Amino acid sequence: MFTTKRDDTICALSTASGVAAIGVIRISGKETFPISEKLFSKKLSDKKSHTVHFGTIKKDGRVVDEVVITIFKGPNSFTGEDTVEISCHGSPYIEEQILQACLDNGCRMAEPGEFTMRGFMNGKMDLSQAEAVADLISSSSKASHQLAMHQMRGGFSKDISALREKLIHFASMIELELDFSEEDVEFADRGDLKELVDEIRKVLRKLVDSFATGNVLKNGVPVTIVGAPNMGKSTLLNALLNDNRAIVSEIAGTTRDVIEDEMSIGGVGFRFIDTAGIRETSDTIETMGIEKTFEKVNQASIVLYMVDAVDSTRKEIIEVIEKFREKIDDKDKQLVIVANKIDKAGDTENVEKKFTGIENVIFLSALTRSNLDHLENKLLETVNTGVLNREESIVTNARHYEALSKALSSLDDVRTGLDNNITGDFLAIDIRKSLHHLGEITGEITTDDLLGNIFSKFCIGK
Repeated sequence: MFTTKRDDTICALSTASGVAAIGVIRISGKETFPISEKLFSKKLSDKKSHTVHFGTIKKDGRVVDEVVITIFKGPNSFTGEDTVEISCHGSPYIEEQILQACLDNGCRMAEPGEFTMRGFMNGKMDLSQAEAVADLISSSSKASHQLAMHQMRGGFSKDISALREKLIHFASMIELELDFSEEDVEFADRGDLKELVDEIRKVLRKLVDSFATGNVLKNGVPVTIVGAPNMGKSTLLNALLNDNRAIVSEIAGTTRDVIEDEMSIGGVGFRFIDTAGIRETSDTIETMGIEKTFEKVNQASIVLYMVDAVDSTRKEIIEVIEKFREKIDDKDKQLVIVANKIDKAGDTENVEKKFTGIENVIFLSALTRSNLDHLENKLLETVNTGVLNREESIVTNARHYEALSKALSSLDDVRTGLDNNITGDFLAIDIRKSLHHLGEITGEITTDDLLGNIFSKFCIGK
C-alpha cells in the first residue's frame, strides 16, 4: 500500500518519458498553488478553475522553459484536489528540471496510480471506474477501448449498485425481524424475497458468464495456426499481418518455435500464433516445438487447422482432423478448417466437394491472399461482438469476476435457505456475504492491501 501521507502535495511526469514535442507534469494537493507560484511567473490562486495560462518556469532564478499551465480547483478536478498541469517542451532535461524545482519547493514524487487513488478516495469515482482508467490507457483495439469507456463512465457500477440497493432493503427487513424475534413477526415477505433473489442471481450469472467474452475482447483473442508441415501456416500469418513476420520455406519443419503477433480485425484484437508443423519426427528440437504447439492450442480460443485443399484426399483430411481433436484437451474448442492453396486448383468445385459435411471450412490461398477476407469475417463471427453494440455490462476484470462468483454463490445459499424455511438469522448471514462481495467491486468495502494491489499497477503520473 501507499506508505507516504495521502495529504502531501504530489507531482509526477504524466506523459511518457523520452524526447517529445510536449511533456505534461501534474501537481496535486493542498499546497498546489503556493508551490506552483514559486516556480511560475504569474499568480495562479486567484484565477478561475479550468483556465489556461502562459508564462515561464524558473529554477534557482534561471528560466527553464516557457510553459502553459492549466488550473483545476478542487473538488472539480480529477483527484478532487487543487491540481495544475504544466505543459512544457518535451525535453527530458527540461522535465527533470521542472520536477526537481517542484520537489525543492515542497512536493514529493507521486507513487504509481496515486493521482487516480486520490480521485477514488475523494469520491470522484468508485473502484471499478478507477480500474477502468488503467484499462483505457492500455486499450489497443476498438473493442477493449469501448469496454473500458463503458466501465469508466459508470455503466457497470450502476448495475452493481442497483443490485446492492435491492438486497440492502430486504437485509434491513430481516435484521428488523431479528430485533422482534420474540414477537414472531415477519417484515420481509419470503415470496417477494425469493423473486428478488432469483432476479439478482439471473443478472449475476449473466455477468459471470460474460467474463469469457470480456476477457478475450480486452486482451485480444488468441488464435493458434496449426497443421502439418508445409501447409502454409507461416505464409498465412504473414498474409494476415501484411508483413514478413515468419520465415517461409519449402523445407519441412522450418518453424520450430512459436511466433506471435497481434492485429485488429473489425475493431477486435486478435493474437495470432504460428506453430511448428505437426508430424512424427526424431528431431529433438522439432519435437520440442510440436509440444509447444499443443500447449498453445490448449490456451487458444480459436484454432485454425490448415490442410492442403488440392493435394490432400477427403480421407486424409478427415483423418488428420479427427486425430488432432483426439490430442487436444477441449474437444469442443472452436476449430476452423483452413483449406489452403486453392490457387493451385483448376476446378474449385471438385476441391470443395472433398469438404462436404465438414463444418467451419474456409477456402483460401495464403500465397495470393485470395479469400483472406472470408477468414477474417469467420474470426469475427466466433467472437460475441454483439454485446458491444448493445452496450451491455461485460466483466473484463478477474477481480470483479471472482467477487461476482462469490456473491452468486452466497445468493444460491440464500435461495436454498428460503426453500428449506431456515430462520432469518441464517438468511441474514448469507445476504450480508453477498452484499460484502458486491461492495468489494465498487469500493464500498476495501482494505489497504486491496487498494495497494490495484493502484500499484498503474503508471506513475496517473
